[in-house]
Amino acid sequence: MNGSLALIVRILEFILAFGLLVFLHELGHYLASKLFKIEVEEFGFGFPPRLVKLFQFRETEFTLNWLPFGAFVRPKGENDPSIPGGLAAAPPFARLSVLFAGPLMNLVTGVLLFTLLYGIYGVPEPTRVLIDTVVTGSPAQAAGLRPGDIILEVNGQPIRSNTALQQAVGQNLGREITLTYERGGQTFETRLTPRANPPQGQGPLGIIMGTAFRKVSSSEWLPRALQTTYNQVALMITLPVKMFQGEISPEEGRFVGPVGIFNVFDAARDQDIQMASEPNQPAGINTLSLLAMLSVALGITNLLPIPALDGGRILFVLPEILLRRRIPARYENLVHLIGFAALILLMIYVTTQDILNPIDLR
Repeated sequence: MNGSLALIVRILEFILAFGLLVFLHELGHYLASKLFKIEVEEFGFGFPPRLVKLFQFRETEFTLNWLPFGAFVRPKGENDPSIPGGLAAAPPFARLSVLFAGPLMNLVTGVLLFTLLYGIYGVPEPTRVLIDTVVTGSPAQAAGLRPGDIILEVNGQPIRSNTALQQAVGQNLGREITLTYERGGQTFETRLTPRANPPQGQGPLGIIMGTAFRKVSSSEWLPRALQTTYNQVALMITLPVKMFQGEISPEEGRFVGPVGIFNVFDAARDQDIQMASEPNQPAGINTLSLLAMLSVALGITNLLPIPALDGGRILFVLPEILLRRRIPARYENLVHLIGFAALILLMIYVTTQDILNPIDLR
């Protein structure tokens, strides 16, 4: 497959994968609207302008639109409380439920994908140092090391992390070492000499480290998935504080748009394709893990108290529930309009940064 065709296929894969997450988000809004008897005028696949009307189910038109990135739901009377049967005219608890349903669907999807991840691949074992790739012509290849080997010791010193391996090797550059490793449940030893001046990107041994996994019982899948989702949500919430404290660099915590997300997706797919050709490697794990994290991130991002997002709209419903007083619709719509314009400008800036300063995870 030539480069141009491969890029087109990869873009289509990305559109389908990320579009599915957005579709599930909108499906949450749709199902909640139907539950509370709120009419939905349109459920669109992709974004306008409209390409074709697919079919109609009751009062809802299901459409296919020209911009293929995502989906949308258009409830009746979304911003006008004077329209009977519409979203804005619904009781506050119903509106709150509809707004929460989209992000909730993404969080549930994230949990299900993490559960599937642990069911198929098992759980990471950070104390087991796995060889992911062996570079051709390197000392590791000459010593007989293969992808899938687990490094146990260097000169009799136990190795329990990638950092420990780097330190042990770094202390013996240019000197022969004895390396103990595990393959297929058996233990072996080999000798090799770490290079003091290796080719760029290869390292002294000529190996790329991966993550070892172990199978767990089915009773552990869901609890671990819930814990992983909770950890990701906590990280996203505390991200600004960690950046302020210097624990996370601005580059690591930067916003990314569709271009940046595609770059990450592209790297994950490349890693999975490479791993599929290696023995004992969990092919597909990077893509599945990324989709799970993206789903959780999509849910939490939409709950941020930003006008025009679900979280911003929720803020306008809360005073009505707590104080029994509704903020006039004209003020709310104006705030959301300004917020939407600001989001478009932010997206343009973020996309520009993604193009000029792309994320490189390879």
